[in-house]
Order: sequence, then structure tokens, then C-alpha cells
Amino acid sequence: MRVLLLLICLLLVVLSFAENVPKPKAQARPANLQVDRRVVTSINDLGFRLFSELDKGNGNVFISPASVELALAMACNGAAGETKTAMAQALGAGALTIEELNKGNFQLLTLLKNPDPKVELAIANSLWGRQGITFQPEFQQRVRTYYKAQLDTLDFAQPQAADTINTWVSDNTRGKIPTLVSPMMLQNAFMVLINAIYFKGAWTTPFDKTQTQDGPFTPADGTQKTLPMMRQRDKFRYYESDTFQAISLPYGDRNVIMDIVLPKPGVNADDFRKSLTNENWTIWQRRFGVREGLIVLPRFKANYETALRGPLTALGMGQAFSDKADFSNMIVDQQAQITDAIHKTVLEVNEEGTVAAAVTGIIVGATAMPVEQPFTMTVDHPFFLAIRDVPTGTVLFMGMINNPE
Repeated sequence: MRVLLLLICLLLVVLSFAENVPKPKAQARPANLQVDRRVVTSINDLGFRLFSELDKGNGNVFISPASVELALAMACNGAAGETKTAMAQALGAGALTIEELNKGNFQLLTLLKNPDPKVELAIANSLWGRQGITFQPEFQQRVRTYYKAQLDTLDFAQPQAADTINTWVSDNTRGKIPTLVSPMMLQNAFMVLINAIYFKGAWTTPFDKTQTQDGPFTPADGTQKTLPMMRQRDKFRYYESDTFQAISLPYGDRNVIMDIVLPKPGVNADDFRKSLTNENWTIWQRRFGVREGLIVLPRFKANYETALRGPLTALGMGQAFSDKADFSNMIVDQQAQITDAIHKTVLEVNEEGTVAAAVTGIIVGATAMPVEQPFTMTVDHPFFLAIRDVPTGTVLFMGMINNPE
């Protein structure tokens, strides 16, 4: 019995010691590494242009500009001639050489690591090639070096190939996006290029759950619903124009922020959407000031999935999807084109913080002011939001929430 009591005491001492051992802090961002602002501008501008092509109805639209840009930038390394030029212009990187684009993305991937002790931001890239197809060594080296991509070959004729890719997608989005490709998508594919982003951030000041109350929310179609509405009164970064209210809600140590832009009642929805451009976004960011007020925000979840072929074609890179595509810098002795471009996202917002994930798959296959008064901002109708990295200014996610669930 004494031996047993002694062992229990020793175990309690060990557990107590373990609890008091300081946990390792997230490594600070490299202080001597600067981001190429042209790359950040191209990512944000691509996001707003792509958003304008996708935001056509009353449903939710939620995309990751960073994910789309990184996937397309990897593919751009394999393009040649007019195809390469068109892809670079669609990316908003027409003034950059491919080397500058790669180095800029490498810097960004490095800087986006460990943004905050209370924020988890994981970005992963992968390249899956079909067994028996010869890929250009220089293309593979660039993707591996600059985008830190995992490179693997699979037998796309086997159903297990899709399972392997989907497992990678699920692992790198923490299970939030379990699937991306199907065996049918891989039938004529030569290569699949994938970017995955996972974000989990705790609010700097969490919402008090006891203050959450059911309240009305009016979706874009005008039918009212009831949602749990979170409430917080504090000093916020805030901006108000004649047509909208905007607020910044920070995560952790304020290195990552959610911006919410709420059109005022009576503002024409189409006019509001047209105002959502990178140029206006940059101007608005400079006009935020600290102001006391009340934010009322729904607790909600949203899922989004879209094919990017149509929107990217509208942005000028249609040739990459046609039989005129030139991916000779990617694949040896094969006429290839982009056969599919898929984008999936999820978003969860609650009293503790936010979880968001995105995955982009590019499948390459064979051709076939005055004194400010306290404000009240009640987000009870469709609103635009963006999650951005503050030090670099990169918009990680953006979207129009027309019908939260």
C-alpha cells in the first residue's frame, strides 16, 4: 500500500511539473524578410476581380484569393508563350517575371508562417503527377523550391489515386474539406496542382456567450430568419461612409483581422458589389479610426464550392483551358491544357473566434471626419467580409454572406 501511495504522489508531482512547464511560443516572423508588395497587390486584386465574377446571385460566395493565386502561380511555371502571358495577366502579375512572382510567393509563404500565438495558419502545396508521364525537371524544381510543394506520382487509372489526393486535402484542412477530386476527374489528367489553406484564430476579445441572443437576419431574397446574434461593446477600428459601415475584429495579437463591410439599408446591392474593388479596398483601409460602439454579429457557418473555369476565362486566361494551351514548360511530349479548376471553402464564426479553410485544385490534362458618436452595427442582412494578414496586407479569405446558416 505504501508503495502504491508513493507512486501516486510521484505521478501527481510529475503532472504538476508538466503543467507548469512553459509552452513553446510560436516563432516570430523573420524580421529581415520583406514581402514584394506587387505580389500582395496581385493576390488581393485577383480576389476582388474573381469575386465580382462569382457574386451573381443570392447565395453565399466565400473564396481564398491567396489559395487561388498560389495554385495558379504554380501552374503558370509550366506555361509557355501566349498561355503564360495570359495567365500572368489574369493573375495580375503581368509586370512581374516568373522569377519575381516565384520569389515573391516564397517570401509570402515564409512570412505567413506563425502569424500569432493565438492563430493557426497553415498553407500547403502539392503536385500529383500521373505515372508514366515525363515532367520538365525545371518546372518540378521551381514548384518544390519556391512553393515548398510535396511532389508525388500516382496511377490515376486506379480509384485509390483520388483517395490519396483527398486524404492529403483533408489532412491539410484539418478535416474541414474532406474531398476535392473524383476518380472521373483523373481519367485524362496528367497532373493535379493543389493549394490548401487552414486558418483558426481566437478573437482578441472573445464575445460573451451570455450576451448571445436570437435575432432576425434578412437574407438577400428578403425572407427573414432567426439566428444566434453575438454582441460586443468596445472600442474598434471602424469606418463609415454614406453607403456602408465597416469594422475590424482582430484575432490574437492583432496580426490577423476580420473586416466586415455592411451596406446600409436602402443601398442598391449591385452598386455595393461594384464598389468592392482592390482600389477602393486600399482607400478604405486608410480611413479606419478607433471608435467606441456595439457590434452585433451572427454566429454562423458557410460552405462554398465553385468551378473556376468560367470566371478565370472571363479574366483573360481562357487559352489555358483550350486546345491552344501551351504547357510545354510543364510536360514533355504531351499536348496539355487545364481541364478543371476547382475551389472549395468553409467558414465558421462563433464567440471564440473563426475557423476557415480553402483548397484550390488545378487539373492539367490531355486536350479534349466630424466628432464621432458611439455607433451600433447590427449585421442583420447580407454582408461582405475579408480575413487579412495585417503585416503583409494579404487577403486570405473574402466573401459575401447572403444567407448564413
